Amino acid sequence: MNTNDRLEELLTRFRQGETDLDCTRKAVQDLFFSDLGHTRLDTNRGERTGYPEVIYCAGKTADQIREIMGHMQSRGFNVLATRMSEAVYEELAEEFPEGRYTAGPGIFTISCSPVEKNDKGKIAVVSAGTSDFRVAEEAALTAEFYGHSVARYSDVGVAGIHRLLASIDEIRQARVIVVVAGMEGALASVVAGLVQAPIIAVPTSVGYGANFQGLTALLSMINSCSAGISVVNIDNGFGAGFLAGMINSL
Repeated sequence: MNTNDRLEELLTRFRQGETDLDCTRKAVQDLFFSDLGHTRLDTNRGERTGYPEVIYCAGKTADQIREIMGHMQSRGFNVLATRMSEAVYEELAEEFPEGRYTAGPGIFTISCSPVEKNDKGKIAVVSAGTSDFRVAEEAALTAEFYGHSVARYSDVGVAGIHRLLASIDEIRQARVIVVVAGMEGALASVVAGLVQAPIIAVPTSVGYGANFQGLTALLSMINSCSAGISVVNIDNGFGAGFLAGMINSL
């Protein structure tokens, strides 16, 4: 039942005297967001955009995350929580035993409803170095959460470009390619010059002093001479995986 149908049902019940004004007002509000005190959970986002709200855990307490996840479960929403620390996970693990946690990227998921598998093609996640794993895996897990097939190509940075070329025929089969790199961020330009698929470049904060916590890689990717590259923010693996999934669904 969509929002319009639920709204019509609530108003019909009110008109027939089955509920009072306060209860109806609260129920109507809850169609669009639930006020948890510390958080206004967007309960209508999935219907509007096709994707339910995602929980960004950094800066939230374990109790806040617990309440948000519990409320999403009660509504039948699949739960994707990003940047969850291992300490918070340990507090929540017993209460949400059905959840799956991946350390490193800090991704926690709970499946409440079946996810339709996308059979249009695969997403390739290509990362420059082992140190970029956390961000690359955040992108890969996000795309997989939304039903996409993901192929991972790790530690193929330009300092040893033969490693990239050894897998380039497979990478070319992807409909969308996420390229994750720190240092000078050159990998995105190189990959874009070798493939036909759109590239989503993710600069990471990996690198020495003049990397400026990822700013150098970010500027390098934005200024790439290779066409077909879009760039997300520094370390934003989630954003890259989300966007790759949207493109792959077209």
